[in-house]
Amino acid sequence: MQKENFVLGVDYGTDSVRSLLVNAADGAEIASAVFYYPRWKDGLYCKPSENRFRQHPLDYIEGLEQTIRACLAQAGPAAARNVAAISIDTTGSTPVAVDETGTPLGLLPEFSDNPNALFVLWKDHTAVGEATAINAHAATLPTNYLQFVGGIYSSEWFWAKLLHILRADPAVRAACYSWVEHCDWIPFLLTGGHHVSEMKRGVCAAGHKALWAKDFSAGGFPPDSFFSSLDPLLKGFTSRLYTETYTSDQSAGTLCPEWASRLGLSTNVIIGVGAFDAHMGAVGGQIEPYHLSKVMGTSTCDMLVAPLHEVEGRLIKGICGQVPGSVIPGMMGMEAGQSAFGDAYAWFRDLLSWPLQQLLPSESGIIDRIIPELGRQAAALEPGPQDELALDWFNGRRTPDANQWLKGAITGLDLGSDAPRLFRAIVEATCFGARAIVDRFTEEGVPIRGLIGLGGVAKKSPFIMQMMADVMDRPIRIHASEQTCALGAAMFAATAAGLYPKVEDAMAAIGQGFDTTYTPDSNRAAIYAGRLRDYQALGQFIQSTTKEK
Repeated sequence: MQKENFVLGVDYGTDSVRSLLVNAADGAEIASAVFYYPRWKDGLYCKPSENRFRQHPLDYIEGLEQTIRACLAQAGPAAARNVAAISIDTTGSTPVAVDETGTPLGLLPEFSDNPNALFVLWKDHTAVGEATAINAHAATLPTNYLQFVGGIYSSEWFWAKLLHILRADPAVRAACYSWVEHCDWIPFLLTGGHHVSEMKRGVCAAGHKALWAKDFSAGGFPPDSFFSSLDPLLKGFTSRLYTETYTSDQSAGTLCPEWASRLGLSTNVIIGVGAFDAHMGAVGGQIEPYHLSKVMGTSTCDMLVAPLHEVEGRLIKGICGQVPGSVIPGMMGMEAGQSAFGDAYAWFRDLLSWPLQQLLPSESGIIDRIIPELGRQAAALEPGPQDELALDWFNGRRTPDANQWLKGAITGLDLGSDAPRLFRAIVEATCFGARAIVDRFTEEGVPIRGLIGLGGVAKKSPFIMQMMADVMDRPIRIHASEQTCALGAAMFAATAAGLYPKVEDAMAAIGQGFDTTYTPDSNRAAIYAGRLRDYQALGQFIQSTTKEK
């Protein structure tokens, strides 16, 4: 009888971490478990009014152990004996300052409550000034070092966040030996790394967020002079980073004895090279060339893959980078996205529920029913040219053309503007933001042959997905799995363990297919085409009146 092989995909999201135990032969989901970060849930180390969002490494460590052990407890001892590999995906760019051993400074007693020593979450925009400086500096140089990240560097990314932390906190600056992405640190932790130089860095994070590209130099980064002339604090920093990167079908090592004991697994378990959630989620959602894979959650990450020879020499303006092998090894991976999607809906929910939270905390259960009910009421409204109009930049603009100084807006209000109508306007704005991404790809000569919807919003809200299809004027297929990011990580784990020769084979064997397709309504699509022009005009006005601080 052939031995069963199981793999674990671990998906670190914004609010929680989920582990998924999968049969590597057919993709059957054997067990899953979720852990909500307790410190994050309590709002510790964050200050939304300053766009500061930090997460403690203990939330990540506790969640890793508890979710994997819970999966193995559900599946039974036989499953634990047959786990072949674990792979990790995380949000990003979510970096942290580490010492020479690769330990996040927040795990050291003297920094345990210092927000600057913790992971700087993807949506932290405290580095807007640094991103602006990077863009201005890059524009003065003969070589375009931003060419592979869409021509604009974002405050959500690696170097802007590093420079901000170094400038803001002398104590952290003195203790910071290197700067590490969350998706690279977890595999390093599981494999028992003792020096940061041993850490295998994924090409996904390196290429999309850290300006790493083979075209630049033997080490992959722009020369030290690029960074030191930007700010002397960065002088020599690349020498403490890395020169090689790895695709996620490769092994980062095997499970170290400490973590094997903590998880109840063998030290023979392969640990895959990490990547960002949307990139592995696109694989879990069975991405195809030129089909835009939209991972829709608190924000959106839109992934596209294309054969390298078909896009060679083409640089797409205003996206989050194009990196060979960042999604599927051997293909170009292109990333775009919106800084707020589900977060925009959550903001409106929290705005409406403020009286309940402050005056009737015992009624807090009602809050979870607000968005579903708003969706039902808003779905019954027919769109019209004079409806309330919103702009979806509630957390700045990620793409096209990153600008985190920008703000959201709602216009066209009157005394008849009620909650369902405003919710409808916000949803419409997020769909228009998604349309802008599709239009940018097509304007730049990259065809969009299909849309794939993934993530919580795609699975839970027919109202939003139907509007998305209408605004796009294209069908959108919804993947059957409710946890495509963890499933994609499991596919990469199976490939890293050698159970499949390439990740496309793992996708075919483990993928669950699609269970819903939303097709556009031609009448509504025509109305939205007119409102899209109004959305674009509103955006131009807001951008023209925005002042950088």
